[in-house]
Amino acid sequence: MFYREAGDFNTTYAEDQQTFPIKFDRYRYYLVLFIAIVVVPFTVNDYWVNSIFMPFLIYAIAAIGLNILVGYCGQVSLGTGGFMAVGAYACYKLMTAFPEVSMFIHVLLAGGITAMVGVLFGLPSLRIKGFYLAVATLAAQFFLVWLFNRFPWFYNYSASGQISAPERDTFGITITGPNTEAWAAYAFCLVFTIFSAYVARNLTRGSVGRKWMAIRDMDIAAEIIGVNPLRAKLTAFAVSSFFIGISGALFFSIYLGAVEVGEAFGIQKSFLVLFMIIIGGLGSIFGSFAGAAFLVLLPVALKVVGVDILGWPTDIVAHLQLVIVGLLIIVFLIAEPHGIAQLWRVAKERLRLWPFPH
Repeated sequence: MFYREAGDFNTTYAEDQQTFPIKFDRYRYYLVLFIAIVVVPFTVNDYWVNSIFMPFLIYAIAAIGLNILVGYCGQVSLGTGGFMAVGAYACYKLMTAFPEVSMFIHVLLAGGITAMVGVLFGLPSLRIKGFYLAVATLAAQFFLVWLFNRFPWFYNYSASGQISAPERDTFGITITGPNTEAWAAYAFCLVFTIFSAYVARNLTRGSVGRKWMAIRDMDIAAEIIGVNPLRAKLTAFAVSSFFIGISGALFFSIYLGAVEVGEAFGIQKSFLVLFMIIIGGLGSIFGSFAGAAFLVLLPVALKVVGVDILGWPTDIVAHLQLVIVGLLIIVFLIAEPHGIAQLWRVAKERLRLWPFPH
């Protein structure tokens, strides 16, 4: 007898509409938060933090942002890498211009600047959609990368063209620069991941999220029943770009420390985040986490199995990773368009009836 809601009685509308109405789900959620906040920072080594946990947290934020735009509002975007670059360069300029301001403020302001840029590039969505919108956002990707390469002001006229995060402290703990402890960088990213998931979950369950989904399902019908397509689409672009900008700021300042825009935020970054939400599940916050976890763990697992255990060449393992990801995308798009999130929902429904026949 697993995953039963027997004995759970809701006496108010607030209890009935909460995110986790079943106690088992709430306890599992609290357990995951407890492990992430209390256990992980003091038990894992630097390799695990830098190779798995920090990339997972940062990519999860980017996947949440893109999922809001693509999965909930139905607006195709291939400019994620460019918007991450906006967040990174905005954070860099803020860090160098206002060194006394907290890094929390810098990251949030970088997300706000990216939101404004996202709204600007979201204006074509009012007249075009589908393939043409994808091409427009792809043009935004190339334009933003060109912009940051072309004008030296963005990288403070550095001879190398790179931007490097100066050392900054938060509550007396170094979180950027070469002297940063891995657990401190992880904890900083974890705060923004929890914040992003909480805000996104509440937005998608409220009136704003319902307007996004109405536009996604049928924009003409949504407009007839009173949904303003201008406001709905631009708010989706703004919220999506805000989260993606936060992920870009964290990717630059906390994770890498120094980046060059063409290498760190190229078109491959846009496709990587898009593959995360396709595999994890479109229109699902949990799917964003699942897709990010899968594509972060996959290369690590293939390296351990292929290179360390089987002794395969590194280039063969890298090509195998591309093959596996491509096959999974085809399988999920054909067999299960809602990705890992839907498989998880089906598994929970089966657990509710086990051991009785379905």
